[in-house]
Amino acid sequence: MSSTAQNLASSRIAALLDENSFVEIGAAVTARATDFNMNNTDTPSDGVVTGYGVINDSLVYVYSQDASVLGGSMGEMHAKKITRIYDMAMKMGAPVIGLIDCAGLRLQEASDALNAFGELYLKQSLASGVVPQITAVFGNCGGGMAVASAMSDFTFMESKKGKLFVNSPNALAGNDAAKCDTSAAKFQSEEVGIVDVVAEEAELIAQIRELVSMLPANNEDDLSYADCEDDLNRVCADLEASAADPAIALPMISDDGVFFETKAEYGKDMVTGFIKLNGTTVGAVANRSTLYDEEGNAVEQFNAEISARGCEKAASFVKFCDAFNIPVLTLTNAAGFKATKCTEKKIAKAAAALTAAFAEADVPKVNVITGKAFGSAYVTMNSKGLGADMVYAWPNAQIGMMDAKLAVKVMYPEADAKELREKAAAYAELQNSVASAAKRGYVDTVIDAQDTRKYVIGAFEMLFTKREDRPGKKHGTV
Repeated sequence: MSSTAQNLASSRIAALLDENSFVEIGAAVTARATDFNMNNTDTPSDGVVTGYGVINDSLVYVYSQDASVLGGSMGEMHAKKITRIYDMAMKMGAPVIGLIDCAGLRLQEASDALNAFGELYLKQSLASGVVPQITAVFGNCGGGMAVASAMSDFTFMESKKGKLFVNSPNALAGNDAAKCDTSAAKFQSEEVGIVDVVAEEAELIAQIRELVSMLPANNEDDLSYADCEDDLNRVCADLEASAADPAIALPMISDDGVFFETKAEYGKDMVTGFIKLNGTTVGAVANRSTLYDEEGNAVEQFNAEISARGCEKAASFVKFCDAFNIPVLTLTNAAGFKATKCTEKKIAKAAAALTAAFAEADVPKVNVITGKAFGSAYVTMNSKGLGADMVYAWPNAQIGMMDAKLAVKVMYPEADAKELREKAAAYAELQNSVASAAKRGYVDTVIDAQDTRKYVIGAFEMLFTKREDRPGKKHGTV
């Protein structure tokens, strides 16, 4: 490996891990293939540095690809080094982090390279739900390696040099990179939804370290707890005013303002991410009605509607939390599903996936209704009927089939304006109020918005030892 490449591949590992903690494995491995002049080609470390180290004193396994060795392409020995790392990670119960710079399949090795990808995919599938998997795309992530990246739990992407694609932009009929760069971080994060975080390299590495520090090491031994010095009964005075944008509200609830958002650029009507409550990592899923920029200006409106992309994003997140025994908190403000022709193509299937994710999750689940909770959109958002353990609601929340004015127009199509107003007021009191929902047991407690933090912390402490039996089955199919 050239000194420049060695420095690049190894320096990324050095920057990621705690100082002087990296131990390399398989440094002497080279390619075995001899066809197409490969016997005269130097392949030091077969283009990938593998080993283990620690992040904030927690064990992780890592591999870093070197683009100077045959483009960082995947070959037989290259894959064997990575799969060995996976084997060790599953035995020891520690996350796997891949630093990607790969041209894809190694053409000189043909079927051996194809088999190599298959072996990698198998290990990723076996490790899924056992140890967290993180990939970070620093250069090319092409062809089969794009599939490997999508199979990981979280994907990070360098904003300028990262390229993620199965087919390159120029290979798409009627397209080229200048017209629409489908491999760019912007496209992959905003349109595809694979990428969780986009940043420059130094910030990207810092974000990976932050995420690893919040996650359990594996699905059995949870090391994600931390001491909490924040007041457990802290009043969140501005929470109700900020509820329209959960990216602002969730840090208010969290210990010391900690919030790690996932897939921020995809399905923006839904916010997902990790917070800390009394030192415990909690997964948060929340409906967004307004997106604010850093200056506090409203830049996009969502009308508390849930999109297909939002459902897909949240379903994947809830499944991850359930697999790793991470409690789930929802902030619900759902007036309905987004109604557009494009959304209609996918919304039923996407909503079904989110519904199943919440229903199947047996981790502690707490729901706080902050605004509207109407129709099947509300049911999908971790409702009591779907299995939420505790449901809180703010005093001004609305819970029911639909907005009262719309409901009475359907029920009384011949009524005049005065009668409609009277009927709407009655419907709102009898069917859409927090009080009516609480009387039926669909809301456990009505709480002031500013007291949300202490109530949800108390609920998760009570639910800490939750055990729930489910029907014996291989897996769901939704």
